[in-house]
This record gives sequence, structure tokens and C-alpha cells, in this order.
Amino acid sequence: MSSAVYTKFFADSRRGLLAWAIGAAVVGMGYASTYPDQKDNTDSLPAGLRDSLHVDATAAGYLQAAVFGLILPLLLMIYGIAAGLRATASDEDSGQLDLLLAHPVTRTKVVLQRFASVATGALVISFVIFLALLAIRSSAELDSITTVEFLAQCVNLFLLSVTFAALAFGLGTAFGSKVITLAGSAAVGVVAYMGNSLYARIGDGIKYLSPMYYYIGGEPLRNGFQWGDIAILVILSAIFLGIGTVRFNRRDVNC
Repeated sequence: MSSAVYTKFFADSRRGLLAWAIGAAVVGMGYASTYPDQKDNTDSLPAGLRDSLHVDATAAGYLQAAVFGLILPLLLMIYGIAAGLRATASDEDSGQLDLLLAHPVTRTKVVLQRFASVATGALVISFVIFLALLAIRSSAELDSITTVEFLAQCVNLFLLSVTFAALAFGLGTAFGSKVITLAGSAAVGVVAYMGNSLYARIGDGIKYLSPMYYYIGGEPLRNGFQWGDIAILVILSAIFLGIGTVRFNRRDVNC
């Protein structure tokens, strides 16, 4: 059973994943394609939003506000939390996880392979978004953003989704409760999502506590890959997943 858990979970998720990938790509293309008509209207945005997302009339500034700063991270965070919940607490609550663990497979392997499957899904969605935006780059007047810069932002989008998937995995494997997993993941997501545009009013230092800051604070659409931010998102994911796995190996599974 070297990779059977990974393969089975990914295969079971393929239809939903296809819908997520197409839907997110269409949404991203729809918002990005409005840049020629909206680039001169950025001054109408709230000052706090412009400052926190570095919004201006450039293509990078517009996409940071309308596409990668608002709608796409929200969608990918929801995907990560939902997939993480389904892979852990939901299956435990339905008894499916107990049946899986009756096979000759360790709990750690189940967690890691299912997480790898969810992460693969996030990668597929982010890559489809990347290809979709490249397809309309010229027609939407986004040529000032290079392919590498688009790729850097989509990599961060992938890692943001993985971070929240890891959070859901950590809570789901640690507690086995759908309520705790969903409430905890959603609470962190809301604080991170809303706090990214409000930190200037609360205190500049608070931004360093939000995964959203490491996702977009380095402005990948202007500056390309921000390796420090990438490392922090990876480390956060490893911490969430590691803590949950340790707890999962030490507790009884709900039957």
C-alpha cells in the first residue's frame, strides 16, 4: 500500500477538483479581464485597502487588489479547509477512517498521503489559474507582468491553500471533530483574510502573524519569488500537520 491511500483519495476527489479548477480559473480570468476598463478607477478604492495591497493603476497593482488580493485567496483557502475537513474529521465521523485504518497502513502514512492528495489538488487549481491568466495576458493588457511573476504569485496562492489545508488536517487529526475543525480553520481564515487589510489600523507588527501577509505582502506580481515568505508558509504547514499527526497517533479514533 505504498501510495494507495494517496491514489484513492485523489481519484475520489477528481470531479470536485475539476469543478474547483475551472471555476477558480474562470473567476480569475473574469476579474483580470476588466483591467483595461477599471485601471483608472483604483483611486475610488478605500485608502486602507490601497495601502495594504499596494494598489495602483498598474496591472500588478490592480491584480493584487481585484484578483490575487481578494477573490482567489478566499477561494483557495475555502478549498484547503474543505478538503482537509473531508480527509480527516468528516471521514472519522462517518466511520470511513476507521475502516481505512483496519488495513495494514500506519496512521502517519494515511495522514501524509491524504494531505499530499489535497496539496496536489491545490497545485492543480493554482496551475490552471496560472495558465488561464497567461492566456488573457495580452488581451487584458497585463503584459507588464512577466510569466515568472505570474508563476510566483500562483505558487504563493498554492502555498496559502496548502497552509489552510494543513491547519484543517491538524485540527481534524488532533480532535476528530467536524465542528472544531471547521470552526477553528474558518476563524483563523477570517482573521487572516480580514486582518490583512486592517493591520495598518491595528498595528503594523500584527501583519506578521497572518499567513496572508506571507502570501501577498512581498508583492510577487512585482518582485517575483519571495523565498523567505515561501519558507514561512511551508514551515507553518509542516507545524500544523506535524502537531495533528502526533496527536492522531496517540488518541482513539471515533467509531
